[in-house]
This record gives sequence, C-alpha cells and structure tokens, in this order.
Amino acid sequence: MVEHTLEDQLILHEGLKLRMYQCPAGYWTIGVGRNLETKGLSRDEALYLLRNDIREITEQLERLGWYRALDPIRQKVIIDMAFNLGLSGLLSFKHMIQALNCYDYNTAADEMVDSLWYRQVGKRAERLVKMMRTGEDYTD
Repeated sequence: MVEHTLEDQLILHEGLKLRMYQCPAGYWTIGVGRNLETKGLSRDEALYLLRNDIREITEQLERLGWYRALDPIRQKVIIDMAFNLGLSGLLSFKHMIQALNCYDYNTAADEMVDSLWYRQVGKRAERLVKMMRTGEDYTD
C-alpha cells in the first residue's frame, strides 16, 4: 500500500493554485489554501518571493549587453525599474537605453524624468534618477 504524505493529502483536498483565486467561502487564496485575507504572508515568505523575483529579473536583464556594461549601482536602478514596470515596460524607455549604450547617464536620467512613470511613483523615481546621474547609492 502507498503511503501519502500530509502534503499530498492537503494538495488533493485543497488543490494547488499558482494564481490567486476566490475560495468557496469568498476569500482570496493562493497556493494550497493559503487565505491571503486572514493569514497573508510571513516576512520570511515575502522575502523569499522577493529574492526569487529579483533573481528572475536579473537573469532576464543579464541577456542585454547595455545592462551588463553598467556599474552595480546603475544596474540596481534598472532592476528596480524592471521590478516596478516589468521587462517590457522598462524596454519601452528606448531613449534612456540609447543613452545608457553611450554611457550618457545624465541623458538617461533626463529620459527617466520625462516619463509618466516618473510622475506616478514619486520619491522612488527621484531616488533612482539621482542614483542614475551620480552612480552613488541612495542615502535616504
């Protein structure tokens, strides 16, 4: 006779959903019955997800020569933007990318400022623009 783990049993009963859904009781749920409304995520779980997202974004960006040519601070700016906008949203900043290809960080920063994204995200954008211009990490 086959012994099933408790994990197997719970997956059988709850299901395994990789996207949010509403359970029969109407709660937003994910995974194996994780009620996001009443339980949410622990800090460790949230940081685990963040690290996976950073790794995924970085792997995508590493395929781009202009990204690989950047210093670590400016790479951090680009990762942050890709995290916020998605890769396709980041790649829509064509003039910024052209400037980065020429190591023209002031123009790249100007292109960041001249965007809807800049007006939408406030302090985040101000901080990233300063990092792009100076190549120095944020202090506030």
